[in-house]
This record gives sequence, C-alpha cells and structure tokens, in this order.
Amino acid sequence: MIVIAGRQQRRDDVRAATLARPREHALSPALLTRVFHQPSLVYFNAVAEYLSIREAARRLNVASSAVTRQVAGLEDALGMELFQRENRRLKLTPAGEILYRHSRRLLAPMEAAVSELDMLRGLKTGTIRIATVESVGLSFVPRLIADFSQRYPRLHLDVSVASSAEVIARIVDERVDIGFGFIAGTPRGIEVAVRREVHIGAVMLPDHPLAARRALTLADCLDHNVAVAKPEISFREVIEPFLQRLSLSRLPLVEVDSIRMLVELAQIGHHISIMTPIGAQNEIQRGELVFRPLDEPGLPTNRFGLMLRAAGNLHFAPAVFYEHARQHFEAIVLPGAV
Repeated sequence: MIVIAGRQQRRDDVRAATLARPREHALSPALLTRVFHQPSLVYFNAVAEYLSIREAARRLNVASSAVTRQVAGLEDALGMELFQRENRRLKLTPAGEILYRHSRRLLAPMEAAVSELDMLRGLKTGTIRIATVESVGLSFVPRLIADFSQRYPRLHLDVSVASSAEVIARIVDERVDIGFGFIAGTPRGIEVAVRREVHIGAVMLPDHPLAARRALTLADCLDHNVAVAKPEISFREVIEPFLQRLSLSRLPLVEVDSIRMLVELAQIGHHISIMTPIGAQNEIQRGELVFRPLDEPGLPTNRFGLMLRAAGNLHFAPAVFYEHARQHFEAIVLPGAV
C-alpha cells in the first residue's frame, strides 16, 4: 500500500509540475489554428467542464496521462496557463475562461452532427444537460426522468442542482441545454417555454392547529415555530419585505439553505415551513403534509418555468427531452397554483 501511494503521489507531482511549467514557445496564430483542430481542444473542454483531469479522462475513456499531455501541449502552443490549482482542485485561469467560452461554441456543431448521424443510424444516442432548482428537482424531475428514460433508454442525462440564478447562468453560457427554475420576468438570453405560478405559503402536518384554516398570514405563524429559507433560495427575496415589516427576520427563526430540510422540519411537526408547495409536492399528494397559502396584501406569486437559451437550436437529444418535459409540465396539477 505504501508503494502504491508513493507512485500515485509521484504521478500527481508530475502532473502538477506539467500543468504549472512556464510557456516559452507559443505558436503563431497561423499554426494555432491547426492546434485547435486536434484532440487537445476536446480534452481541454472536458477538463474545463469537470475541473478534474481524472473525471475528464473517465468521461473521455482515456488515460489521465493522455489528458495531461494534451492540455500541456495546448498551453505550450498558446504560451499561457489555462488552469491553476487551488486547494488541490483545478480552476480556470482568465485565459482558460476565454478559451472555454469560445471552444464550447466551436465544438457544438460537431456534437450536433454526431447526434444527427446517430439518429440516422437509428441508435438515438446523445446527452441532455439539465440544471434544476432543488424544489423542482425534488417534486417533478425524478418522475420526468424516469418516464423519459423508459422511452429513450440510450439517451444520457446529466442533471445538476443549482440556485435559480445559477440555472439561468448555465443556460445562457451554454453549459446546460434545459433548465427548471424560478424566474422574475423573462431573463435576458432566456426563453421560457412553460411558465407556472404558485403561491408562497405554509407547509405543516395535517393535525397542526393552523391546518384547519384555508389561508394564513405571516402574523398567524408567529405564535408557532417557523422555518424559512436563506436568501440564496429565490422565494426568500419575495417574502423578505414582509418578514422585515413584522420584524420576523429578527426573531429566533430556523433558517436553512435546503428545501428538503424545510420539508423534513414540517414533517417532524415542531415547525411550520414557509415555502411554495413545490418541493413538498409528493408529501402533500400523499396527505402527509398540507399547504396553506399566505394571505398577505401585495405578496406576489412565485413563478417557475421550463427554460432554454433564446434563439438557440437544440441538438437532437435535448430537443426530444424538451418536448417530453414541455408536455409533462403542462399536464401537472400543482397545489397552490394560480
């Protein structure tokens, strides 16, 4: 075991030294165009996406040493470092950020061509990159994915959970094809395919003293233990002025950055969780929890939608998933929907 660990450490040291060595012989622009048509750009893209040589190698089904050599060769050709190490993790340098932004667009047409050729062969292979906020991911996306995978078992789905702002940013930057998130208006660069509105309210056990009421105010909740989302969750911004007005934000609240935690707190029964019904959808349908909308004058509804990049052309696999998701979301019935 000691020998193996020593070998691994030496390999890591060599890899780190390779990525950090100075670039003294950059190529001319004319010769660089030849480099950009080599595997180095594909390998660079994979490392930039996963920020890990090992994970990039796994995804590309090649040796880690091959990825390191290709990236190092590209850095030599450019005369710039594309990655730097921070706490044993890779991070794009400013030069790497610029190259990654443009290389994604360079490789996209080839990915589309491969997808169409596979469709022509009847294989129907491809990858769909999806980003979703946690609440939608808990309520609807698992069933959506299960149904889709049954129909298209050879299509690969890459799903990530992020904040609403990050979902939108990933769509605009073309890091994902399709997103599910909460929206205010129509963000720049985004097309909202399906838009649904839901009330913000209180989630609690069916036998909670407030469960018999059809609607509640925040003041009603003050006599009970309350759990709310932290500011990084989108609907906190919507209710923040109302919390401030009641000085609720200065009381001993439970504040969490997880929708799942809000649901669990409500299920234990010691807290009312202020949230939308999305995220507790399954528990509400099973009768384990109830949702009561907040009746606060001026409190807006919260909107979420199925989003993609404006004026973007989806490849074959994402286009198939998009149509499946659109029909799925148009058909669902939401508690607390407007």
